[in-house]
Amino acid sequence: MVSARYSVPAAVFLVSCAGLAQETKVAYESKPPAATEAVPKTSNPPLAPEQRGDILMARKMYRDAIEVYLQAPQNSAVIWNKMGIAYHQMLQFDAAMKRYQRSHKLDPKYPEAINNLGTIYYAEKHYGQASRCYKRALKLSPQSASIYSNLGTAYFAEKKYKEAAVAYDTALRLDPEVFEHHNAYGVLLQERSVAERAKFHYYLAKTYAKAGQNDRALLCIRKALEEGFTERKKLLEDPEFANLRDTPEFKELLTLEPRVL
Repeated sequence: MVSARYSVPAAVFLVSCAGLAQETKVAYESKPPAATEAVPKTSNPPLAPEQRGDILMARKMYRDAIEVYLQAPQNSAVIWNKMGIAYHQMLQFDAAMKRYQRSHKLDPKYPEAINNLGTIYYAEKHYGQASRCYKRALKLSPQSASIYSNLGTAYFAEKKYKEAAVAYDTALRLDPEVFEHHNAYGVLLQERSVAERAKFHYYLAKTYAKAGQNDRALLCIRKALEEGFTERKKLLEDPEFANLRDTPEFKELLTLEPRVL
């Protein structure tokens, strides 16, 4: 982070000059005038390569970020992981995987690199390998809501809906905002792409309803219907929606015929 530039506060100058006319004679009589002290100039320290690379990542200048990260210490698992994310964002999955693997080799207990390897496998539709990576990462970071979310998404892609629901429940318990996060190009990627959007939002609605986040549950129900969810009977039977069924918003949703997106 770039530190702020500080100057000598004006109040200091004003206090040092207060009553100058009255005190000058006394000061000269007691001792000779001291030489004026130069106020030291402050300057911002130069940013480290990692910091400059992070700034370029935030600006989506991925190629430039990689070049800057290469100026950082190359024995850092974090740096190699960040270079992997840069290639990942450019959809260069092979290059990204090599960087994640290098990061993991440098630090086998670095869960972010293992998680990000899982996102490569997920992008290539190797969902079983993705879920195995996420499980390995969770052994090292059992309190990571984002990794649990990724595991749920991998299960969902494998059509293991019950396992996906359990993973999503755990993610939401660990972080009530986990499904609202957006990637900030840090060190851990959170997968959001799913093929069955309608069913995904239906399960996400159940997860929110179970956690008592009714507004978000209703929003996900609406999204599920807009995306073509046709099993409305489940909305009337699933125990997770019991507390919603008497609300006007829920009743209105069931009467609507939303335009399928």
